[in-house]
Amino acid sequence: MPYPEIDPVFIGLGPFQIRWYALAYIAGIVLGWYYLTRLLQQPERWKGPGAVQTKPPINKTQLDDVLFFVTLGIILGGRLGFVLFYRPEMMWKPFAEWPRVFGSIPVWEPLAIWTGGMSFHGGLIGVALATLYFSRKHKINPFALGDLFACAAPIGLFFGRIANFINGELYGRPWDGPWAVKFPSYYDDQTDSWVYSQDAVPRHPSQLYEAFLEGVVLFILIRIAVTRFAVLRLPGMATGLFVAGYGLARFFVEFFREPDDYKFAGPLGFLTRGMMLSLPMVALGTWLVWRAWNQRKLAAA
Repeated sequence: MPYPEIDPVFIGLGPFQIRWYALAYIAGIVLGWYYLTRLLQQPERWKGPGAVQTKPPINKTQLDDVLFFVTLGIILGGRLGFVLFYRPEMMWKPFAEWPRVFGSIPVWEPLAIWTGGMSFHGGLIGVALATLYFSRKHKINPFALGDLFACAAPIGLFFGRIANFINGELYGRPWDGPWAVKFPSYYDDQTDSWVYSQDAVPRHPSQLYEAFLEGVVLFILIRIAVTRFAVLRLPGMATGLFVAGYGLARFFVEFFREPDDYKFAGPLGFLTRGMMLSLPMVALGTWLVWRAWNQRKLAAA
């Protein structure tokens, strides 16, 4: 399957550039906000036998307010998580090696989100902190508020993974199957073209696998849980389904995604860093589902 070779810059006006990667974040946040506004207009989703949360945790105005903190958590948490989990050397490079010119990335590298490099796990932590802050400030059940974000999160994940594919990053392991893709090494701004290395080989388009599993499949599963099983009445249930579902999907796709350099030794050598970060998510998500279900039994008693 040929790589589409889409210019990573959607619009470029001199030094001002709008990239597909940025548009993916905007699309995920805007569509997620729209989806949640519609969900908040359906209070019946919070009603049912054994309900612990009997109404939406916030209103439309509060959703608009919390969106700022959530966006901040996504961006800062995602970037700092990438640096800490995947590129910790950015934090301890000797200052003598860092140019003091703004145009030279190294001095700004840890926060240079425009250069690419975001971690979902870091973004999740950032959103969790934003949720806790807003919930405490407005005396809202943080689990119920987190459930709202869990419903919309797969939308952002879908667009983010499509942007990864457009950028030719986070590609899969070498493979010669029927839909394998030969990814370029980088985009040359001088010639406005992709550059392929001589040793470029066909690979799994793992970004598309993740877009399908973490975006489409996970959204459908949570949507069914919300509409058919009224899980929003049990604070933490939707969050647990999302966290565990993402962890399982990411762990599976890691078998096809090009792993980072970090490896365990011995029989655990197959574990990648993505797998290591996903396993605690599966455990946390399972605990959240268990906790929410026990709340149902207590409410029904």
